[in-house]
Amino acid sequence: MPPTPSAWTSTEPRHDWQRHEAQALYDLPFADLIFQAQSIHRSNFDPNHVETASLLSIKTGGCAEDCGYCSQSAHYNTDVKATKLMDRDAVVATAQRAKEAGASRFCMAAAWRNPKDKDLDRVCDMVSAVKDLGLETCATLGMLTEDQAKRLQDAGLDFYNHNVDTSPEFYGKIITTRTMEDRIETLARARHAGLKVCCGGIIGMGEQVEDRLGMLMLLANLPHHPDSVPINMWNEVKGVPVNDTAERPDPIALVRMIAVARIMMPKSVVRLSAGRQYMTDELQALCFVAGANSIFIGDVLLTTKNPQTDRDANLLDRLGMTSRLDDVSRKSTPALPVTASAQADMRASA
Repeated sequence: MPPTPSAWTSTEPRHDWQRHEAQALYDLPFADLIFQAQSIHRSNFDPNHVETASLLSIKTGGCAEDCGYCSQSAHYNTDVKATKLMDRDAVVATAQRAKEAGASRFCMAAAWRNPKDKDLDRVCDMVSAVKDLGLETCATLGMLTEDQAKRLQDAGLDFYNHNVDTSPEFYGKIITTRTMEDRIETLARARHAGLKVCCGGIIGMGEQVEDRLGMLMLLANLPHHPDSVPINMWNEVKGVPVNDTAERPDPIALVRMIAVARIMMPKSVVRLSAGRQYMTDELQALCFVAGANSIFIGDVLLTTKNPQTDRDANLLDRLGMTSRLDDVSRKSTPALPVTASAQADMRASA
C-alpha cells in the first residue's frame, strides 16, 4: 500500500479539505481506498449495521422551483399531478406501517419552495404524532425561516433535510430559482434551532467527477458536518431537462464516491438513497463496505421506485448485517402506499 497522509485517515472530522486531497483520495487504487474507508467506518460505527428509514410525500407536485431533475416541478410537463397536503391521520397511519415494516426513522417531504405558516402548523402536528409512535422524525419542506425551524424543533422534529444537490460550479446548470446560498442559509437555520441536518445530493445528472467531489468538499467544509449524507443516483424522469445530459454513473465510480464521503465525513451517516432499484445486490454490498450505512425502505421514494422491503431484508441477511428489519417479519408489505402520481411516474420510467 502506498504511504497515506495521516490527515486522510483521521477518525475526527475536518473542515479544511482541499480539492487536490479529495481528488487524490478518489484516485487511490480501489483496494486502498476501500481499506481506508472501511477502517474509518469501523472507528465510528458498527460496520455490520444499516439504518432503515422510510420516506413519504405528504404534499406532491406543483412546486414553484425549477430543479431540472425533479418530476414535481410545476415548470415541466411530467406525469406527476399536484396534490394537497395530506391529513394528519393518513400520515400517522403510514408511519405506523413503516414502523411495522422495519423503519426506525420516518421522513415527511412536501414539494414547496418554502412552507406557509398555516401549512407548517399542520406539519408540526404530524411531526408530534409520528414522534409519539417512537420513530425518529425527519422533514424536507424547502427553505425555512429561523422561526419555522424552531417551531419544527419544538414539535419534536429530529432531522431536517435540505440537499445541496451538486457542486457550486454545476449548480447553476440545474437550478435557477434558488441559490446555493439559500440552501446553506436554511441548513444553518435548522442547525441553530437544534435540529440535526440531513444534506447530500444527486449524481448522474451530467456532472463530472470534479463536481461530485466538489459537492462532498462543500459538505465536509461546513462548520458542522451533516448528520446524514444521502447520496442519490439519478432516476430517469420524462419531461425534465436533466434527461438531456443525464448519464448513470459507473458502478465503481459510485463506490468510490461513497468511500470518499465516508473518509471526509467520518462521523456522518452515509445513506444510499434514490436509485437503488438500478443497483445489483453486489453493488450495494460494495457500497456498505465502502461506508454506506443507511437505506430507505418501501417500494416508493416520493415519486420514484425503490427496492421492495423483502429484497432489502434478504440482502442484509445474506450479508450478515443487522437492521430494524430483523425485528419484523420478512413477509412485511412495503411501508409506503403507491399513490396515483407515483404509479404514473413509475410507468413513465419503466
